[in-house]
Amino acid sequence: MSQAHAATATASTEEVWGGGHSPFNVRWGKLYMWIFLISDAFTFSSLLVAYGTLRHRFSEIWPTPGEVFTHFPFIHHHVPLAYVGLMTFILIMSSVTMVLAVDAGHQMNKKGVKLWLGLTIVGGLMFLGSQAWEWYHFIHGSEGGSYYLADGRLARTDDLEPGVLKFHGGGMVEGAEAQVLIATATKHVHGANLIGNEYGATPLFGDFFFFITGFHGFHVFSGVVINTIVLIVVSRGFLERKKDYELVEKVGLYWHFVDLVWVFVFTFFYLV
Repeated sequence: MSQAHAATATASTEEVWGGGHSPFNVRWGKLYMWIFLISDAFTFSSLLVAYGTLRHRFSEIWPTPGEVFTHFPFIHHHVPLAYVGLMTFILIMSSVTMVLAVDAGHQMNKKGVKLWLGLTIVGGLMFLGSQAWEWYHFIHGSEGGSYYLADGRLARTDDLEPGVLKFHGGGMVEGAEAQVLIATATKHVHGANLIGNEYGATPLFGDFFFFITGFHGFHVFSGVVINTIVLIVVSRGFLERKKDYELVEKVGLYWHFVDLVWVFVFTFFYLV
């Protein structure tokens, strides 16, 4: 091969891929993050599809989320889904602060990265605290009255209407008949766990709630830990000396994914 042909071949090779970067101009770390997020998206999709399938299968006895998640701090009357909406707003705002942290990194603004990344961590902690509060009330159950599995159906008594047994989905009995059903009830139900719950005749509602929201909460917790580590790295000036804040962008991809997944969980689990 002549020197001219060799030089042309070398130049062509360097134009196609000079090494160090992929042909798509994406660094290997960011590419691996995308691969992980895609695989994780399949996991969440499988959970939501399973939830939708079983909810459709048991639609007649499936609880209505708007009637279950009605608690709000310092408000004594029921406010359907208001607290879950607040949690969603907090997580979305943390995604906004993450965008600002990534933008500050592109501008090599160390103080900006520290500020916005710190606020993102605060938002994640607020969401986790809110989720813990929601879990507590879901497990503890409603105040006033007791729940029974009477005559094969879920029913409850109300402290405001003694002697009345109301069935889930409609209907009620009073007086002696109610007392007989309560006395012969096969199971007393209060609150929620993996075996049963007061909100519906099927335990699947509680099972999916704990697994889906818990799995997502674990992702948020992992994101908070990772963001905290990155914040420490930024504070020590490592990325500033390296003159490369792409690490912030990588963790930003994970955090945006966590926020996006919650939007789907909120839509399909709470709203639909």
